[in-house]
Amino acid sequence: MKIIFVAAFLPAFAASFTAPSAFTTNTAIDTNHGVKSAFAFTKPVPVAFQARTSELEAETKKIIVLGGDGFCGWPTSLHLSDKGHDIVIVDNLSRRNIDTELGCDSLTPIQSPEVRVQAWKEVSGKDIKFVNLDVAKEYDLLVQLLKEEKPDAVVHFAEQRSAPYSMKNSKTKRYTIDNNVSGSNNLCCAAIDSELDIHIVHLGTMGVYGYGSSGGEIPEGYIDVVLPGGRESNILHPAYPGSVYHATKCLDALMWQFYQKNDQLRVTDLHQGVVWGTNTPQTIKDERLVNRFDYDGDYGTVLNRFLMQGAMGVPLTVYGTGGQTRGFIHITDTAKCIEIAINNPPASGDRVEIFNQIAETCRVRDIAAMVAEQTGVDVDFLPNPRQEAAENELEVANRKFTNLGLDPITLESENGLFAEVTEIVKKFKHRCNPAMILPASFWNKKRAEECADLDPSSMKINEEVAVNGD
Repeated sequence: MKIIFVAAFLPAFAASFTAPSAFTTNTAIDTNHGVKSAFAFTKPVPVAFQARTSELEAETKKIIVLGGDGFCGWPTSLHLSDKGHDIVIVDNLSRRNIDTELGCDSLTPIQSPEVRVQAWKEVSGKDIKFVNLDVAKEYDLLVQLLKEEKPDAVVHFAEQRSAPYSMKNSKTKRYTIDNNVSGSNNLCCAAIDSELDIHIVHLGTMGVYGYGSSGGEIPEGYIDVVLPGGRESNILHPAYPGSVYHATKCLDALMWQFYQKNDQLRVTDLHQGVVWGTNTPQTIKDERLVNRFDYDGDYGTVLNRFLMQGAMGVPLTVYGTGGQTRGFIHITDTAKCIEIAINNPPASGDRVEIFNQIAETCRVRDIAAMVAEQTGVDVDFLPNPRQEAAENELEVANRKFTNLGLDPITLESENGLFAEVTEIVKKFKHRCNPAMILPASFWNKKRAEECADLDPSSMKINEEVAVNGD
């Protein structure tokens, strides 16, 4: 069987992998896990890239990964290939083009897709095919690809993944809608036109639920309600998006529901939290396989920004009160969750399967306090560029994945977290542009006015910290 991945932009949260050097496989890991974490980091523990879940024996599949060149798509592609699946990566390299647009590259120097797949062939002996294709615009080529490759599953990462970028201006708002919604609709139509029984696995976001105070545990996709007249029902959880990006994921969720009902498509939708970590057991095998590390205000999500700032001796940039609570998952577990979803597809005619793909929840200011304690840097509370609640609670059900064998990595178990980032910063610090650290996208005119005094040129790297890493 063959698996195809399409590159997409996910709310990613690149951070690091703990190890004595930036690329090493001698690692160990704590197996503690839970839904919430106290973030009590007491002693260094190397990050572990060893298997944490019971290995599920599954047949080899052909998988197409849309967005397979991206932050989540690339390590997932390697993970699935490592498990013996036949992988086809599809990507139009739009994320790399946005690097050029923003004038800010990944802190880690990522190689071209051609170099990446060749390096993987050299270290693993396994082939991965790369296809440059725009899922949102090149529909006929997408249908042709499905007919030729006949995938068992298509993993859909091929979406613009940054909430800040989606709110930057009218151009980026329109691009995010056009790219994300059209791409998902094209995939559904292409699956139907191919006349193949394809399992679609989509990487969504916890943001479809919204980040207001829910008043209770957020279930996995569907919620029990009592309708007028006392009628009980189980319906799709109400959507409450906080950006144009999140709105596209809500529209995706409705599209999956329609095409499942109308055409019996088999779909799994994964509502993922903020991703942290950079490398996986596969990407550390060769420097040419290294994953992205985004640190800027648009694509560098909170934990990876804090870790980089701490390693560089830059004050941590907390937005508002830091009372925002978010769900988190390590990039290694992202790849494992995709594998579990592929191995457990819904049957034809079953409703859309929905998983909450997180390991734990944590408040932003608590993460900042942890990183500040480890690094000795100050914490700066900045005006919030986002239109969101200053404080929120977040309790999330994640029992489906844990019941299927996932034993997730947690922040609390990764006590050596800062050591890994230090290694990356020391190796690639010359690639960092500190002027890109502060927020550069604002949700509305009022938020922009409140942030008007932020000065990008004020961000300075502490060279002594950056060099010595202590």
